[in-house]
Amino acid sequence: MTEKFRPGLEGIIASETTISYLDVAAEQIVIRGYDLIELARTVTYVDVVGLLLDGTLPDSAQRSKLEAELAAEAELPDEIWPIVSFPAPHKEAMDILRTGISALAAFDEELGVRSPEANRRKALRLLAKVPNLVANGYRLQTGKAPIEPKKELSYSANFLYMLTGKLPDEREARAFDQSLIVYSEHEMPNSTFVARVIASTHSDLYGALTGAVASLKGTLHGGANEAVMYMLQEAKTPEGLEKLMKGKLAAKERIMGFGHRVYMKKMDPRALMMKEALAVLSEQRGSRELYEMCDLGERIMREEKGLYPNLDYYAAPVYYMLGIPIDLYTPIFMASRTVGIGAHVMEQHANNRLFRPRVLYSGPRGLRPTIQ
Repeated sequence: MTEKFRPGLEGIIASETTISYLDVAAEQIVIRGYDLIELARTVTYVDVVGLLLDGTLPDSAQRSKLEAELAAEAELPDEIWPIVSFPAPHKEAMDILRTGISALAAFDEELGVRSPEANRRKALRLLAKVPNLVANGYRLQTGKAPIEPKKELSYSANFLYMLTGKLPDEREARAFDQSLIVYSEHEMPNSTFVARVIASTHSDLYGALTGAVASLKGTLHGGANEAVMYMLQEAKTPEGLEKLMKGKLAAKERIMGFGHRVYMKKMDPRALMMKEALAVLSEQRGSRELYEMCDLGERIMREEKGLYPNLDYYAAPVYYMLGIPIDLYTPIFMASRTVGIGAHVMEQHANNRLFRPRVLYSGPRGLRPTIQ
């Protein structure tokens, strides 16, 4: 019997997991039993790290221990900097991240150990080092001096500090922390699937994460947050945005930041979370123009196309108001998702089955070679 071909594996169940689930009907992203948005409103990113890697939310003592472990592993080997900072004409921030993660594998003595305990330690080491790699790899590539991590800051505040060179206040740190939470895990997007496929061969976490970075670099998966911000910069004003968007729609051009393979008829709940964060930052700075531009764009797309914002649409202006370089928006997405990838690789190794799908062949048959 011929199996039905599903382009893009649409609707195919690829894994059984206890990590996360997108319940679109209930408008809920389930993370180990918890609503992701409720987590973002009530706990910190480090709490979510504990939840994803250990299966339960940490108490205050466990949270402090996690923060200390992450701070202790934040430094990068000196040998990494020449690898990621070499001059090249076409190197992008995601290339720096991909190369850096791959190079870090050579410095991990537990690289080939696949036990749950070793995988957890590797996930924490990567989670600690990736913000340093994202922020300072980019700084070196753009001719700036690296910023040393501050161990006295929380994980998220330290990440934001290295990205901007400015100590964040409480509201800025909280908005950034919430963005990391809502980006942290999202069931089975392409990058997570890639990581699990790689891990299913008994490859290591570094290899799986390197593959995930390569996947996220693709414009059909990552990059929308950057594209959104460039569009907002081009528009300059709400009136300019309306003219720009309607012109793009008339020309049948795709507008980034709207629509999602899963959230087709409702707004991505993570986008609403970031919209609220944008409102808080706008109030803090005494300027609502960027917020009003985004709100107008949301209404235009809903009325004209029946499309709703995804997370990237509102994460972009939040990052912009925090002073983060636009080229780093997608690497930040990957940095926050490192913990989710780590959890999936741990789960894959713990109950593994090598991914080996088949194809629906539609080419010719019966051809015979001829001798010339």
